[in-house]
Amino acid sequence: MSTVRKIPMRQCIGCGEMKSKRDMIRILRTTDNEILLDTTGRKNGRGAYLCGNPDCLAKAVKSKGLERALKTGVSQEIYDNLEKEIGKLAEK
Repeated sequence: MSTVRKIPMRQCIGCGEMKSKRDMIRILRTTDNEILLDTTGRKNGRGAYLCGNPDCLAKAVKSKGLERALKTGVSQEIYDNLEKEIGKLAEK
């Protein structure tokens, strides 16, 4: 008897599509209200997911989806870090 493993799915805050958790970038707000990128996907805190598409980041910035998902303000520095991270993923 074989077991079928469930693949965790998450919704992109930019495009709204459901995708595999492994294909997404997690942005995390810690309990100290610090916003950082969670590359492991296991840190504690409130998280939001973005797919690796640069257009999704632009949509999330325009609609303030990241700020709504994390329930806090997001600085331009965080958006710049996200752009760099998505650029690295696009190169792979």
